[in-house]
Amino acid sequence: MKQTLLIELLTEELPPRILERLSTSFANDVFAALREQGLTSDGSVLTPYATPRRLALSLTNVAARQADRVIERKGPAVASGMDADGKPTRALEGFMRSAGVAFEQLQRSSDGKAEYFVARIEQKGRELGKHLSGIVAQALKKLPVTKLMRWGDSEHQFVRPVHALTMLHGSNIVNGEVLGLQSGNVTRGHRFLSAGALTLKHADDYEAVLESEGSVIASFAKRREMIAQQLDRNAEISKAAWIGHANLSVQELLALSNEERSVLSTLLDEVTALVEWPAVYIGEFEEEFLEVPQECLILTMQQHQKYFPLLDAKGKLLNKFLIVSNMQVGDPRRIIGGNQRVVRPRLSDARFFYNQDRKHPLESRVEKLGSVVYHNKLGSQLQRVERIETLAGIIARLLEADKADAELAARLSKADLLSDMVGEFPELQGIMGRYYALHDGEKPEVADAIEAHYHPRFAGDTLPQGALACAVALADKLDTLLGIYGVGQVPTGDKDPFGLRRHALGILRILIETPLDLPLGALLKTAAENFPAGMLSATVAGDVEGFMLDRLRGYLRERDFEVSHIEAVIGMLNGRLHEALPRLEGVRAFAALEVAKDLAAANKRVQNIMRKNREEIGPDSAMAPVKPALLKEAAELDLYHAMQDITPFAQGYLDRGDYGQNLKALVTLKPFIDDFFDKVMVMCEDKELRLNRAALLQQLGRLMNQVADISRLAA
Repeated sequence: MKQTLLIELLTEELPPRILERLSTSFANDVFAALREQGLTSDGSVLTPYATPRRLALSLTNVAARQADRVIERKGPAVASGMDADGKPTRALEGFMRSAGVAFEQLQRSSDGKAEYFVARIEQKGRELGKHLSGIVAQALKKLPVTKLMRWGDSEHQFVRPVHALTMLHGSNIVNGEVLGLQSGNVTRGHRFLSAGALTLKHADDYEAVLESEGSVIASFAKRREMIAQQLDRNAEISKAAWIGHANLSVQELLALSNEERSVLSTLLDEVTALVEWPAVYIGEFEEEFLEVPQECLILTMQQHQKYFPLLDAKGKLLNKFLIVSNMQVGDPRRIIGGNQRVVRPRLSDARFFYNQDRKHPLESRVEKLGSVVYHNKLGSQLQRVERIETLAGIIARLLEADKADAELAARLSKADLLSDMVGEFPELQGIMGRYYALHDGEKPEVADAIEAHYHPRFAGDTLPQGALACAVALADKLDTLLGIYGVGQVPTGDKDPFGLRRHALGILRILIETPLDLPLGALLKTAAENFPAGMLSATVAGDVEGFMLDRLRGYLRERDFEVSHIEAVIGMLNGRLHEALPRLEGVRAFAALEVAKDLAAANKRVQNIMRKNREEIGPDSAMAPVKPALLKEAAELDLYHAMQDITPFAQGYLDRGDYGQNLKALVTLKPFIDDFFDKVMVMCEDKELRLNRAALLQQLGRLMNQVADISRLAA
């Protein structure tokens, strides 16, 4: 008989930041194991549950007993399973023993490559209870946790002490033991609001009983949605927007809808994992604390107290915050008052750090960076800053920005690392540097560059604005990327401890999206030469360029460009990444034309002829002029004149960056190219004619490939 299966593990408070991940992993692994054992059906519906004190799941249409089935086991190949006398080899005998079958019971099967022995074993179906304890125990061992604990005098281990186990199939308890606990049908509700132990009469009653009798919302997703809705309502009362994500700027957060703000909120996930019966209340603090930079206050409230700060419509922090409580009560004044008392010392600490830091100018902290190790092979933070300072000045000059300002911003860029505020909140590095630079009387553009040089910090983050900020940001990222890569710390698989992929993508985005006309190869070479001789590998600039081009391909694929279009453009960029997007847009428009594939095929044919006869014709760089007097055939003469006609137009479009029109200009050449290949023998006997026709095709290839290698578009 198929009924709903309920499994619940009642624990002490689980780690909030990974609770949802634990729940998903546990539910999916149990489901997969039950399905493998043939205990579920296609219509089975899995529902995971997670609260601070429980991991649970329910699964519909679970059978009480497996159906009888035939297990097929693949054995040795027939060729290796029989000796020359036709007797079983030792390998086949071992397989028969492990499968519990005689030679006569073996069958043969083929996978298309070889024939092999197969043992088909009839297996009687077993009861759910024979499997379930082992399945649950195995799923718990697979949970993504690094530290386990023991409790009491037990030798069992789990991420937190476990107090009860429920395994209920319909209304029947499934007998079993996990982590030393016998299964039952008794659970507990809210630590303070529940009446006590709750007896579950049926697996289908779980969620409703916990909510109505235990004051627990068992579903993580439902609880999260309830909190988000209450946050929205209370923020609306204050005519404000709530903040739940530390990695987004105030401006970015205000641009989000309530729904988007909920999706992105990491703090919302965390508080959902901290409460079972959520209620949101509004708290306040003294306005005098608003003298402290609001980023400091926001992080203080978010990280230390798990509060949601409130911003007005202009992005200014209000002296109000939202509290997510684990208690719904009629009169919440004591809860609100307690939280307001707790937050004041935290805000006072932030104010103290801010006032103390401003007593010492950023410049006074720079030399102290010499005692801070950046990397044992790359020197101290001061040596790193000196490299960034030099490189920022070079890039600023290339961008026609103020070189002295760029060097000053770079010199001060890491000074706030030694401030008390950044020591407390590392997320504020750069942000506090800007505030302290302004306090020291530095130019606003220098202060802005100090903050912006960390951008973009993550995918989708804002870019530094202005040539000065871009120069410092590029210098910082290039120094990190070339330095770490050049001492052998190359990312492998999913391991990238120094965030080199992030730095590479940041450089690409600045060059492409700003955009900046700085050839990548030259930029990497300059950055590599900025290090002391012998510190980095000799090939680091070329190696990093290849690494970055791989990141570029991924970046462009994420922007929905086709792989063939990307490859067609990358080979023609010569490191000028600021042209990548407009060229790709031009290729996309060209590829949509009916004649595009024909022209791409013709281009591919031209390149094949050139490649096969490279020794005689010479490289493209040694292009010979076409001699009109040697154009004997009408088709080659017509093609030559057509090329002469469109070349100035195509070049004009190219110079103006109108890549789509440049490619569309090629359309007029199609009938002439077709006629040429139909009627003209390029590799003819007459060497003079042969080389002249080759020169014509070389010029045609260059004309067609000004924007991209369109032969890549050929099917």
